[in-house]
Amino acid sequence: MQMTGSSENGTSFTLGHSAPGLGGLGRLAGRSLLVAAALAGALTLGACGRKDRPKADVAAARVTTIGVNSYLWRASLEALSFMPLVQTDSAGGVIVTDWYANPDNPNERMKISVTILDEDLRADALRVAASRQVLQGGTWVPAPVTAATVQKLEDIILTKARDLRRSSVG
Repeated sequence: MQMTGSSENGTSFTLGHSAPGLGGLGRLAGRSLLVAAALAGALTLGACGRKDRPKADVAAARVTTIGVNSYLWRASLEALSFMPLVQTDSAGGVIVTDWYANPDNPNERMKISVTILDEDLRADALRVAASRQVLQGGTWVPAPVTAATVQKLEDIILTKARDLRRSSVG
């Protein structure tokens, strides 16, 4: 008895026996070879379509599945989570808040804009701008923002981003 076929990857094969009197032994050998050929075809197909993938650096400083460094992005959102957001653009790396007045000081309000400039987790990849207004005579009037305020917010975001990166290493 002989069996001819082809595996899923197009390889043809012939299984069987020609020696008389082998009966069941020939069928068992034929089945074993058939299973082996099918398994080889499946393993060959399993690798089809795959390209050699580069090994991922665990907790790489450059994580860009959203267009910008995801550690900086998540840290910025966390740092500004108490403020209402007007605009978030993960592809462009822009976060803009609405005006926020601290309940303890309702005569002053702030608006923050964060821009992530690079795909790498670096201090110079982050730009924070702040606007401040004070209430005078029922009208909001622009007021200066100290450089220390902006620097403090940048430090908070960068520290959170580094912590997120460290925690992803586990």
